[in-house]
Amino acid sequence: MNAGSLSRTGNANGTALFRRFNRTYTRFIGTLDEGLLNTEYSLAEARVLYELATRTAPKASEIAEALGLDPGYLSRLLAKLHSNGLLKRKASADDGRFAELSLTAKGKSAFKKLNALSEEQASTILQNLPSAARMELLSSMRAIEAILAKPPADRRTVVLRPHRVGDMGWIVHSEGLGYAQQFGWDETFEALVAQIVSDFLSNFDPARERCWIAEIDGQNVGHIFLVKHPAQPGTARLRLLFVDTAARGMGVGDALVKECLRFARTAGYGKVVLWTQSILVAAHRIYQRAGFKLVKEEPHTSFGQHLIGQEWELNLAIGPGLSSLACP
Repeated sequence: MNAGSLSRTGNANGTALFRRFNRTYTRFIGTLDEGLLNTEYSLAEARVLYELATRTAPKASEIAEALGLDPGYLSRLLAKLHSNGLLKRKASADDGRFAELSLTAKGKSAFKKLNALSEEQASTILQNLPSAARMELLSSMRAIEAILAKPPADRRTVVLRPHRVGDMGWIVHSEGLGYAQQFGWDETFEALVAQIVSDFLSNFDPARERCWIAEIDGQNVGHIFLVKHPAQPGTARLRLLFVDTAARGMGVGDALVKECLRFARTAGYGKVVLWTQSILVAAHRIYQRAGFKLVKEEPHTSFGQHLIGQEWELNLAIGPGLSSLACP
């Protein structure tokens, strides 16, 4: 079978999976029912009510853009809501050609009911899942949203926190699976990560070492370590910089490295070094922005691949103070 037929087969399988997921999901949450959540409102009407309730005097064009609706179809929906006493219009003070839209008291009541039912549905579904399955589902949802919808980064808050019980297992899983999927690295890389985190926990020096976990909406999306160099006093090693695919492009990697270097200076280190691979170009950009310099390259065979290892370093006495898969 040639590469072209493989590509067509893979695409066909992917299309079938995509369509099956859509059918399963729309049936599961009841979007095909005549009334959403057993109410008198369709899904489209409910979405318009949500936009009206969560925006300040929006114009129809803003709602059409936010929902990706045809302006003519939206106009009919708004007319129906208006005739049912849910919507009121007022000429815009900025431009009299446009109307500012808002909900009436009846409209606010309808939205409050729909919002409560939707909240109850989501809460019930999530509560009925085991903890691990719930986290996996939410992570997958974030990944789908990030890939397809690309929500603005300013809507997402990144929080950096110290490690806690349970984080190390997640780190080993994320690194092993992430590098296997993206670069085809084998289980020996996962073993290396497991050894690094084991050594960290066994010999942890809180005055000189740290692990940070990056969170978005309470979910782990990245991590980084700073540890003492075993053979070079006064030198720290930056290790295991990783950012989940769903959080890339949000500056998580830069934030983790910046926090790492801030702590390194506070702890009195004079230099920070790291080992990475030539194929990890997204990580290289993060290191360059932080002031790291490439000082050595050497080919090697590791993790089931032929690679070019790289050593980078930053002299903290002269370096400046500052996606995603990076250095082991």
